[in-house]
Amino acid sequence: MRSRSFTFAFVALTAAALLWSSHAPAQAQDAAKVLKAMTDYVASQKVISATYDTDIEVITNDLQKIQFASSGQMLLSRPDKARVSRVGGYVDVELVFDGKTLSVLGKNLNAYTQTDAAGSIDQLVARLRNELGVAIPGADLLLSNAYDELMKDVLDAKHIGHGVVDGVECDHLAFRNDDVDWQLWVEVGSRPIPRKYVITSKAVSGAPQYTLRIKEWKTDVQVPADAFAFKAPADAKKVDFAALSDIDEVPPGVAAGGKK
Repeated sequence: MRSRSFTFAFVALTAAALLWSSHAPAQAQDAAKVLKAMTDYVASQKVISATYDTDIEVITNDLQKIQFASSGQMLLSRPDKARVSRVGGYVDVELVFDGKTLSVLGKNLNAYTQTDAAGSIDQLVARLRNELGVAIPGADLLLSNAYDELMKDVLDAKHIGHGVVDGVECDHLAFRNDDVDWQLWVEVGSRPIPRKYVITSKAVSGAPQYTLRIKEWKTDVQVPADAFAFKAPADAKKVDFAALSDIDEVPPGVAAGGKK
């Protein structure tokens, strides 16, 4: 009897695996189609206002997994203006970009820095990552060429099914590359916006991950004339960018994992 049960279970699992593999090409096409619709929609929005929550996990030296949480707001005006703020347990930071100058204010440090950064939002993101060492995971979702950036290293793509994020029905997508697995929940319907984004690092022991949840997404926003004007507090100290290196989402001295 036990042997029959084992045989039945084996056959059932084999059939399920074959069914899954036969659906894999269609799943990949579906995932790519949903992702393309999302990135095209987001790139077509001239103004985007949103709030967000983030969680980032780290693995300590004694192999304990710790999670740090932050919340923030974003206002973006294409092609070359943005204001992003984030508050966590260790930092209170605001980034302002007016198309010519990048200003970063560490409110908890009462210090700010500015640097010439003429160009588009896409160029700013590239410079932050490549020259200034700021990872800003999740920024890929907002780029004008987001689909190409997200898919360039993908080895596997799946449309997992549907899920609900903050009460909103979403398509659940999963992607893999050599270093990370990442998942995306995209709102179903005429407004395919990203609702949740999870990046899991496979290169770090314990597979820590970064989670971004996007809320209160608006595109019909009237942007004030001074929305992207930066004014430093009267008593704030102007410093070099390196002096504001401790504006990450985790405390200084803790190595973060799961960034894409």
